[in-house]
Amino acid sequence: MKNLHSLLGKKTRIAIGLMSGTCTDGIDAALVQLDGFATDTKVKLLEFITIPYANDLKVELLNIASGSFGGSYAISKTNFLLGQLSAEACLAVCEKAHIPPSAIDFIGSHGHTIYHQPNSEEYFSHSVTSTLQIGESAVISEVIGCPVVADFRVRDMAAGGYGAPLVPYTEYLLYSVPGKNIALQNIGGIGNITYLPHDCDMSNILAFDTGPGNMIIDSLIALHTSNEKNYDEGGQIAASGHVHPELLNWLLDDPYIHSKPPKTTGREYYGAQFVAQLHRKAQDYHLSFSDLVATTTMFTAKAIEINVTKYLPSLPENLIVGGGGSHNKTLLRYIKSCLPNCHVITNEDIGLDSNAKEAIAFAVLANETIQGINNNVPTATGARHGVVMGKISF
Repeated sequence: MKNLHSLLGKKTRIAIGLMSGTCTDGIDAALVQLDGFATDTKVKLLEFITIPYANDLKVELLNIASGSFGGSYAISKTNFLLGQLSAEACLAVCEKAHIPPSAIDFIGSHGHTIYHQPNSEEYFSHSVTSTLQIGESAVISEVIGCPVVADFRVRDMAAGGYGAPLVPYTEYLLYSVPGKNIALQNIGGIGNITYLPHDCDMSNILAFDTGPGNMIIDSLIALHTSNEKNYDEGGQIAASGHVHPELLNWLLDDPYIHSKPPKTTGREYYGAQFVAQLHRKAQDYHLSFSDLVATTTMFTAKAIEINVTKYLPSLPENLIVGGGGSHNKTLLRYIKSCLPNCHVITNEDIGLDSNAKEAIAFAVLANETIQGINNNVPTATGARHGVVMGKISF
């Protein structure tokens, strides 16, 4: 087992970043080479792989994430199962890259969020916020034989933050361009944006969740196909439909879209209850399925437009779209139509991998954790001060 002292002295480190997002597609594993830390960080993607979840496991994860299913027995078992699956993803990406697992210096794992409650609630006469990510890091460490940094959100929340978004720090390190206003719009299950002003430093980064990303679209596809399909590939279904103005206006009355940052959201807001209500409303309008998907896809695009125009200090010169939603051609077309004065591009347009972006981020965040460097962005999360996020298993 590698120790932390040996890692501190290494100029170049080989690491794996793991991500399991709210879409519950599977586990992303990015194998990277890291040089330096903080603003001197250099990252090279060596290999990337996604290990999809079996359909029955995906259903179980969605049920557990509803907050009213499973109990401690199911959560405990699933925590260790996801630890095993995460370790298998690490082994698979190593095999794909022809790199032995013994060469891995450390792993950064986001885990899988089963509940996120960033706003305080009264509980036994105390005001409490909470979050829970599963995918046992000790299991990963035991299998791969290196330190694993995980459970990033909780330290920021302990300091009064929302525990999200987590990636702005890495985007600051890897994407900021002096003299240019850059925005990065990730579209996973939830949409989140990071704004990097032309004079960017840690004090003026702005980041928050814009609202739904693929989550509602994916849920509608799964519902309509009895889980045979989980997403609108390439936006083909949306492209065959028409946006319904009345239903879109009803969706855009959603208070989260118009609330001021800092803010964060997730499946607890845009999950099964939201989708069921949307489905009933679409039936009232006698919409075809393709029209429903087209309207929901436009809802994601309009949510991005509203947040960009209302809450960013200025229109970014480049809006770089990443995540699974960047492969939805209809969604991209809608975003471009909503923001005609903004140059909307994807990570691929600048030579990067949209799918690997968030997994890479957790390798970078783990690198900072090991160095003892603050890796949250208080202006994004609302935390009282900077903290070192991540717990280490070794």
